[in-house]
Amino acid sequence: MERFVYIPSPLGTLTLVEEEDSLTGLYFGQLASQGQKGPTPLLEEACRQLEEYFAGKRREFSLPLSPKGTAFQLKVWQALLTIPYGETRSYRDIAQLAGCPKGCRAVGMANHRNPISIIVPCHRVVGANGSLTGYGGGLQAKQFLLELERQAVHGS
Repeated sequence: MERFVYIPSPLGTLTLVEEEDSLTGLYFGQLASQGQKGPTPLLEEACRQLEEYFAGKRREFSLPLSPKGTAFQLKVWQALLTIPYGETRSYRDIAQLAGCPKGCRAVGMANHRNPISIIVPCHRVVGANGSLTGYGGGLQAKQFLLELERQAVHGS
């Protein structure tokens, strides 16, 4: 059964979703869910880790993840997990890691459909020239997350 909670964050309310003891969603805003609202040990741990992340004290998440998507999307999301905290990669870099070197647009679409934002760090993917490009939470949220990580890494 799906369970969910709403949590406050510096980016507004986030919706966390769990199914079968794995995190399946982290969405911006209060999203309606078919599941049951209320905390579980996993959702509470996810909240704790997110609080640490937003405080600049956590660089990696340690949570069971089960995003739902196509085989290609899963490859892309797995590639996103290899981007180090405080760094960025281009869509082309991720396409190569996902085994589809000419699939920059497909990577962009997979990024757009990432169901576990922040934890699966699609915000770390930028244009080839380093420019910020689309983000489900909005470009301001993407900029905020990149700046949060930059400050934690560089201390400025």
